[in-house]
Formats: sequence, structure tokens, C-alpha cells
Amino acid sequence: MPAADTVSGAGGVTGADAVSGAADGAASDVGSGSAAGDAVVGAEAGVDVEGEGKTPRGGKIAAAAVNQASVWNIANLLTMLRLVLVPGFVALMLADGGYDPAWRSLAWAAFAIAMITDLFDGHLARTYNLVTDFGKIADPIADKAIMGAALICLSALGDLPWWVTGVILGRELGVTLLRFLVIRYGVIPASRGGKLKTLTQGVAVGMYVLALTGWLATLRWWVMAAAVVLTVVTGLDYVKQAIVLRRQGIAARKAALEEKEA
Repeated sequence: MPAADTVSGAGGVTGADAVSGAADGAASDVGSGSAAGDAVVGAEAGVDVEGEGKTPRGGKIAAAAVNQASVWNIANLLTMLRLVLVPGFVALMLADGGYDPAWRSLAWAAFAIAMITDLFDGHLARTYNLVTDFGKIADPIADKAIMGAALICLSALGDLPWWVTGVILGRELGVTLLRFLVIRYGVIPASRGGKLKTLTQGVAVGMYVLALTGWLATLRWWVMAAAVVLTVVTGLDYVKQAIVLRRQGIAARKAALEEKEA
């Protein structure tokens, strides 16, 4: 999820501070003597607006409300829903031995809801500036958790070869690790191929979750094959981007050091 939620460093400004600043502006419009404005300003400044040298009780409550608003937003709630759906999906997928069409249909519904919310939470967070540290961490975890649970369940039931599950999950974990290794040099942006890969994986896994037969069962095999190819190709592309990003970062640091010494 893009958009900086936290600017680190001494005297850094957090997302909560930004929201509090907006509240300060709204309060000042009402008037400098507004109790709500004084409470928020007092909470931000860390002193009593009446000159007593400590934050008033009302200011602490106002600050707490602002902090909660920065986390309990619609984007994060959708992410939490996906996390909650993971154990529910597994239970439905394995109910009655894992081969009952009715239970598999319910499992597909849970999987579909999780994938749909994945499309909306990031868009909402970027559009309405709802990006938080919690969302940055929980969103990718929720994405990989529901996909990983589906793949493992399908392989455990014998519907999907284990090597397919290994390739997809290995790629996802590998790219995540790669991002952390090169984060000091920059961020690897999501590509169109990566988004197409995610969509294809979701469709393929969803088709395998359903108890399909006949030509639909054959079709899902081809969709999964396409997903595996995209998974490998985009994974190699991320490796290439990481290498280039690292080289550029090292060159930039070397140039800056030489300029400083000169």
C-alpha cells in the first residue's frame, strides 16, 4: 500500500499526527476558545492549554480517539476480515472429508470474498489516505495466508500437485524476502505482470476449490498452468529488478562518498 503512513526520524510526524493536525484546523475554525480544539492542541503539544504544565484528561481521550481512527478504518477492517476468513475457509474446505460439493461451494465463497476484499482495501487506503503501519504489515500477510491455505488444502486433498503449491508459495516468500534485502536501496514496484499473476492465481485456485467436472475441470488445468508460468516469469523479473536496484544504490552511495571526500 503506497502513501507514507509514518515519517521516521527525530521529530518524525506520524499518520496520527497528521489526522490530529486536521482536527486542530477544524477546531480553530470554530474559535480559539473551543474546548474540542483546546483538547486536541493540548494533547499534541503535551502541555495543559490552561498553563498547568500537563496534558488535560480530555486531551488524552481526544488523542486516543484520533489514534484509534488511524487504525480502525475501512481498509484495515477489510484486511482483518481476510485474516478471519482463513481459518473459516480451511474448515469449510476440509469439512466432511473435503470432497462434498456443498462444503466446497461454501469454501469457494469464502475464498472469493477474501480475494475481492484484497482488490478494495488497497484502493481505499490509497484514495482516502488510510494507510497505516498495521495495514502495511497485515495486508500482505492476509494475501499470502488465504492463497497459501487454499493451495495447501488442495494439495493435501490430492486435487493439486505439491510441486505447483511449492512453486507458487516459494515464489511469494522469495519475492517478499527479496524486497526486504534491497529495501535499503529502494522499493521494487508492483508490475502489471505481477497484478495479472495475482488475478490468474485467484481464478485458477477458485476453480480448483469448486468441485468441477467435464470440460470445466480441463479448463481449470490450463488456467493453473498459465498462473504457474506467470508466477515464474514475474518472479524472475523481480530478481532482475532487485539486482539492478542494488547496483544503482551501491553506485549512488559510492558517488556520494567520493563527492564528500572531494
